[in-house]
Amino acid sequence: MGLFDFFKKKETAPEAQEALDKGLEKTKEGFLSKITKAVAGKSTVDDDVLDNLEEVLVTSDVGVTTTLKIIDRIQARVAKDKYLSTSELNHLLRDEIQLLLAENNSNDFRNFEYGDHKPYVIMVVGVNGVGKTTTIGKLAHKLKGEGLNVVLGAADTFRAAAVEQIKLWGERVGVRVVAQAMGSDPASVAFDTLQSAVANKEDVVIIDTAGRLHNKIGLMNELGKIKSVMQKVIPNAPHEILLVLDGSTGQNAFEQCKQFTEATDVNALAITKLDGTAKGGVVIGISDQFKIPVKYIGVGEKVDDLQLFDKKDFVNSLFN
Repeated sequence: MGLFDFFKKKETAPEAQEALDKGLEKTKEGFLSKITKAVAGKSTVDDDVLDNLEEVLVTSDVGVTTTLKIIDRIQARVAKDKYLSTSELNHLLRDEIQLLLAENNSNDFRNFEYGDHKPYVIMVVGVNGVGKTTTIGKLAHKLKGEGLNVVLGAADTFRAAAVEQIKLWGERVGVRVVAQAMGSDPASVAFDTLQSAVANKEDVVIIDTAGRLHNKIGLMNELGKIKSVMQKVIPNAPHEILLVLDGSTGQNAFEQCKQFTEATDVNALAITKLDGTAKGGVVIGISDQFKIPVKYIGVGEKVDDLQLFDKKDFVNSLFN
């Protein structure tokens, strides 16, 4: 069984769908109301409707590049059927967004196999305030709930609060935490965490890292050192570099993604705080522009409100 296979069972449950619907309420209300205004007084999809739709997508933080791609696709569909009614626009837009997400997430979580990776190492990156520590705690809770042994490495040693937060989450969800004194070498913490995980035959290691946006060279050097030190224990670690982004920051999340993907080999995204914002369109744009799978989304404050991203469920929830 793939390491993350269990999420599929969980997230398609009615309670998980309900949490997703509730978490996307603000985005959905803003999105659908804007579309309604965009087609007001129009019976067919013409140039005016497409111009209005373009504005809807941009102001929903889908991003200009992705918006133009979606508009071009819809325009091509309209060209085939010159009498496409505005009542069909929602369905058409839903189809195109799902298709876009499918194209940009070809390496989906359902294909991510546990294989021989034991322990499976996740290095978590992102700036302070995006929900990084909370995401780590919630992910540890989910994995532990499926019977996996999880250990957390408190390698954000630049802030005492970061180490304490990881320890609190460890206590809350019942997983072990490896930590050193504030100011310790982050790579040393990562090294100790992996060594102890191997010795204890644990299944998953989640390593926190400093949440500062350094200049690119500084960020590369720091994350590179952590990776190289971990590889002395496990040659191909980390198996996943998870970038956590705050969905409520809209276009700022794009800039953060740009900085971190230039600094390290990010291969998974977690977009948090979607329940508190109308900017959920950022999920679509970031997925498209960076071609990195959105694997997790945060749709609430409860410990169970971290969901594995399902493209179809997400888009259906957005339009229902």
